[in-house]
Parts: sequence; structure tokens; C-alpha cells
Amino acid sequence: MRLCFLVEEQYRYDGMPLDVIRQLTAWGHQVDVLWPGRSLLPLSEAVRAGSHDAWVLKTVSGGPGLTLLEAAAAVGLTTVNDVRAIRGVRDKALAAVIARGSGLPVPVTYAAARAEEFAQIPEAEFPLVVKPADGSSGRAVRLVETPDRLPAAGTAEPAEPGGAAGGLLIAQPYVPNSGTDLKVYCVAGELYATERRSPLHPGHPVRERQVPLTAEVARITAEIGAVFGLDLYGVDVLLGPDGPVVVDINDFPSFRQVPDAVARVSSAVLRLARKGAAPAVPGPAAPAEPPLAAIGGDR
Repeated sequence: MRLCFLVEEQYRYDGMPLDVIRQLTAWGHQVDVLWPGRSLLPLSEAVRAGSHDAWVLKTVSGGPGLTLLEAAAAVGLTTVNDVRAIRGVRDKALAAVIARGSGLPVPVTYAAARAEEFAQIPEAEFPLVVKPADGSSGRAVRLVETPDRLPAAGTAEPAEPGGAAGGLLIAQPYVPNSGTDLKVYCVAGELYATERRSPLHPGHPVRERQVPLTAEVARITAEIGAVFGLDLYGVDVLLGPDGPVVVDINDFPSFRQVPDAVARVSSAVLRLARKGAAPAVPGPAAPAEPPLAAIGGDR
């Protein structure tokens, strides 16, 4: 197969997706890489040629890569993930509305251009978690204990290089938890649960590791894939006093602690490219690991 990866500057040395690109190349596939943030792109010719079986995006929120992916989709090319799904989760304000409207356990969400505006939220809902609507990777996420501390949470400036200026901040009531986030990854239908330290509790000692996936969290994660149309994604879940709460959704995440992540993601990209990135029906990962030779044989 012939694939085109869009990789932005932030991920220039990142194992995900660079190791996936190397794996696909080792399996005999042709992989072209475009760097939206640091090179001239022959966009019209590259898209119009239609010579790639699929385009794959690993980019920052608000960066130019998503526009390029949308251009490919606009002329009927396959994208991984589906470009409409990516747009739906990149804007955290939009994602919260879609998820909550679909009955998923997402906190009440407020949006404002300046943190001071959140002072209008009833004090009973504090502490608040304030973060950029176009942020990712836990950047600029702040816990605001009381209304008088809101100015310190700043304004809605881009959380990452290439982010769009003038965006929104969102605020959600803090969900009491142990200081450990549950990150659930979906690799084209297979689910893996991992633990990691919460960005709101940097001093809390947590060893990142794979953990058992409960039926309830698996169901919620599967519903997110169905609602947004995602195939490769991650979900941040907090185990609060009233049960699991979804606090973030990411397309094409790091897949840390997923067994044989590079081979599994590479194989998933090929399968999705073949079937036009039609949404999979997620479910818990099978306990037995398939041999890497079998995974690598998908060409």
C-alpha cells in the first residue's frame, strides 16, 4: 500500500508515529511523510493526484495538518482517523457538547475567552478545572480552587505551537479522584486500559502500567468511538465518587503501555486504509497476544 503521513514539528522525534512509519516501511509499504510546519507542500498536486491509499494525521490542535487532511478528504481520499471525527474531538468545547448530548458521562462544561468570566459560575461548583479548548497532552490545565484565583488561569491563548489564537477556555467542575488518571486506548476495536499520573496532581506517585479494563469503562469507551466515528483514539477517565467520568478524548494518541503498540497501530492503519476508515465496533482486547509476524503480515 501507499500511505501519506502528515507529521507536525512537535512530533518530529516522537516514536508515535515515527516508529509506525518505520514499521510500515519494513513491511514493504510505501510511506510518504509531509511536514506541514516546516516545509513547502505541493498541496494541490499531492491531493489531486490521489495516489495514496490513505492519509494519516499526527498533528497538534489548531495546526495546519488538519486542514491538509480535510483537503484530502474533500476530494474523496481515505483518512485515518476519519477527518470529521478528528474535528469533533480537537475542539474540547465541541467534544463536550457532543459527548454530553449523547448521554456520555462528561462534566458540565463552561466556555469563555478569559478565565475571569468563570467567576459567574456558582461557587458551589468550585474547584474548577480550566484548560484551553484547543489544548492537548495536559498542557495549560489548571485546578482553580476558588473564584478569586481565576485571573491566574489566564486567557485563551494557543496551548501549542501552531494553535489558533483567540480560542476558548473551558471549565469543568473538578471530579474528586485518587490522583491517578485512567487512559483507555482503542486500536481499531481493541481496548487497552493504562494508569498514569494526573496533570493536576504532579506530586502523586503513579507507575504507568496496563491495568484491567472494567466492563463499564469498556462500554463508555466503545460508545465514544461510535458517537465520534473514531478508530484510533484515547479516552481520559476519572474514577469519581459517582462512577467513571470522561474528561478528555484524543485522536491518534501515544498508545503508551499498549503491548506491541507499534505493530498493532501499524496493522490497524493498514486495515483502516483498506476499508476506507469505516468506524470499527470497539470491544475489550483479547487476552492472548497475536504473534508480531501475524500482525506484520497484513499488506
